[in-house]
Amino acid sequence: MPTQIVDLFCGVGGLTRGLLDAGMNVVAGFDIDPTCQFTYEHNNGVDYNVRNIREVTAQEIIEKYDEDTTRILVGCAPCQPFSQMRFKLREANERDEKYDLLLEFGRLIEETHPTVISMENVPQIRETDVYNQFLEILRRNNYHIDAKVIFCPDYGIPQTRRRFVLVGSLLGPINIIEPTHNRNEVHVRDYIENLPHIEAGAVDPHDPMHRSASLSERNLQRIRASIPGGTWRDWPENLRCPCHQKESGQTYSSVYGRMTWEQIGPTITTQFYNYGTGRYGHPEQDRALSLREGALLQTFPMDYNFINPDAPFVFSDIARHIGNAVPVRLGEVIGLTIAQHLNDYNVEI
Repeated sequence: MPTQIVDLFCGVGGLTRGLLDAGMNVVAGFDIDPTCQFTYEHNNGVDYNVRNIREVTAQEIIEKYDEDTTRILVGCAPCQPFSQMRFKLREANERDEKYDLLLEFGRLIEETHPTVISMENVPQIRETDVYNQFLEILRRNNYHIDAKVIFCPDYGIPQTRRRFVLVGSLLGPINIIEPTHNRNEVHVRDYIENLPHIEAGAVDPHDPMHRSASLSERNLQRIRASIPGGTWRDWPENLRCPCHQKESGQTYSSVYGRMTWEQIGPTITTQFYNYGTGRYGHPEQDRALSLREGALLQTFPMDYNFINPDAPFVFSDIARHIGNAVPVRLGEVIGLTIAQHLNDYNVEI
């Protein structure tokens, strides 16, 4: 039986694109955000369903698969309630409307019984009640599980990002593939060095995605005083921010930082275009990362089109789409894991 995949919380398709790159067959994506639809469908050729996961029924999912197929269901529930910064405020997190979306994924697993499942999130999710409840759903439905925190550069993703990946199967034991790269040989240079030079606030005439946010004169002075891999402590006193004078601000050394060519980059968040929110300064040019550079560090292919020609261009929306995405290479790793597992059990891909 051929294999088909439905991707929940699919966004603009980072996971879907990676699964396709691994040779898997994705037949549908579901997400609540209509602004992701063009990018998802245009780049992947897969049907995008604008739906609130809480309202999606098992029958809706089952209808996306052909008859006599091996069904796979994957999903990366929003990680914001479990981020390291917000995780300390546990009570507030549990009141977050997105906190229990993982259980909606669990509900659909229990109701559709896919042969293989996968989820990805931040490592902190393992310390939550919602994750323990999700695990219980998998166990009572007899899934064999492998779960681990992976360091993204070990798989060719140039970010200091750690992600928790879980795979499960009804066929038998399943194992996430071993690291594919030497983390010390994964560098920012290999991903963004060849893009054309642009100024802060400018756009490359040949690629509308290669545009950067404007900088105030003050921040231009700051980035000119910044060195790759350095901190705001390298600046003259008169350029330092008021927060840096406070004890609580002393530890945020990467804020307003430049990246380094020969190292991995920072975790790409929805604010990667903002020089003041992390080490998002270009290694050489006096600006923050462009939208295209953020996408490339998320391992999207160079020709991935995020701009809907029939909708207004909203810089922050595209940055949010990129920052919220599963890195494409991580999606490919998950796909290769599933493909290897199916091959072990002589299941057609």
